[in-house]
Amino acid sequence: MTDPLSAEPHAEPALQSSSGGGRPSILTLWDPRVVWVTLGAVSLIFLAALTAMALTTVMPFVAEDLDGEALFAIAFSGTLATGVIGMVASGAWSDRAGPAAPLSTAVILFVLGQAMAATAPTMELLVLGRLVTGLGAGGQTVALYVVVARVYPPALHGRVMALFSAAWVVPSLIGPFLAGAVTEQLHWRWIFAALAVLALAAFAMVAPRLRHLAEAPSAERPAGVGRRLLFAVVVAVAALALGMTSELSSSLSPALGWAVAVGAVIVIAIAILPLLPQGMVSMRRGLPSVILMRSLIAGSLFGAEVYVPYLLIERFGFSAMWAGLGLTAAAIAWAISAQISGTHGDRIGNTRIAVIGVSLLAIATLACALTPLLALPVWVPIALWSCAGFGMGLMYPRQTVLMLAYSNRAEEGFNSSALQISDSVGASASIAVMGLVFTSLAGTDAQFTAVFLLALGLALLALVPGMRLGHGHETNPGQR
Repeated sequence: MTDPLSAEPHAEPALQSSSGGGRPSILTLWDPRVVWVTLGAVSLIFLAALTAMALTTVMPFVAEDLDGEALFAIAFSGTLATGVIGMVASGAWSDRAGPAAPLSTAVILFVLGQAMAATAPTMELLVLGRLVTGLGAGGQTVALYVVVARVYPPALHGRVMALFSAAWVVPSLIGPFLAGAVTEQLHWRWIFAALAVLALAAFAMVAPRLRHLAEAPSAERPAGVGRRLLFAVVVAVAALALGMTSELSSSLSPALGWAVAVGAVIVIAIAILPLLPQGMVSMRRGLPSVILMRSLIAGSLFGAEVYVPYLLIERFGFSAMWAGLGLTAAAIAWAISAQISGTHGDRIGNTRIAVIGVSLLAIATLACALTPLLALPVWVPIALWSCAGFGMGLMYPRQTVLMLAYSNRAEEGFNSSALQISDSVGASASIAVMGLVFTSLAGTDAQFTAVFLLALGLALLALVPGMRLGHGHETNPGQR
């Protein structure tokens, strides 16, 4: 495809790097040609993460004000479900016409959803706003991955993804406190309103500098888009049902909860396959193993992370604030190791990153499983859960870099959506199943041990695709 800038002598310099054509290569994320893209993209990721973290704090107040306790769970799980649809749609659109239009649409949906939540007179309308927000958040992340592929040279992809990781980690440190302060001093509606305004400001940094990434729509629509969207809707509905299983189990009967969970997992396993690269079931070397490993480690960490503060409160008498410090330490470790992965990932190597990361995650989950069983001291789960954060920080950015390295221009959207779908579905399915296990073992000493052993099993299983990651063009030939 011809660079549109080559025919526009008065256009601003192309964002994409080049070793020829008279334009120097982009060597840093803060190059004047890309600095606003860097700042805007990181800000959008940060705001999406802040939305998720802040909701944990404000939703009890929202449910009380709007008399919506019955819809409490859907306000959380609904955004994850609709996010899958947004991911698929954004990926297909990006492959067909470039990432500029899908990113614009996703941001509009994100802002619209926040505005609906900020002004909702009833809990039903607030949940609708949350569903719209999920569509935007899912599509936004996928489009931003394609932007990274089109704007930055492969040598900088690791550094961009390290910044994206930090943009997810920082909200976990400040989000709950900030949301609580705003709710207490002003009102919870101001949180949604502020996020909408800030998202528009962040997009304003990026939008003018992406106009050259817009492409004329391809004459041929990517094959199977309608079919993939249909399967995405099926996955979303099944994921929503799966997210409700713990509530069904506790309020009605454990047998009903397990029946719904098993049915939902089967539906997801079948419907998700067209949304992912071929070869995942057989753990084919390369991209399929990258996507599969992402799903397994997401399920391991995020499923177990729910129970770390609970363990500290239940077994050691911590307050909610002090229990949260266990997650804070892991978040800081994640941010540090993400920078190491982004800067030195080529030198460390994909296989070594997988082995180190999985080992640290396995050590952390095993320590938490043994803590109630062997009456280990409190510093063991706190200190070793930081190992989980460090391991994830090494693996997460590297997997995104590898995904882009394995993607040609026509597949960047599809592969980006596949990575995000595997991440989201893996985490939500694990959280739901672990919640059922925890509820089923209520009142026994095996509660915590069981969920952490499930997380350990997922971590160890991730090592199999982790040994089959291979290499795309993320490294220099001499480093492969």
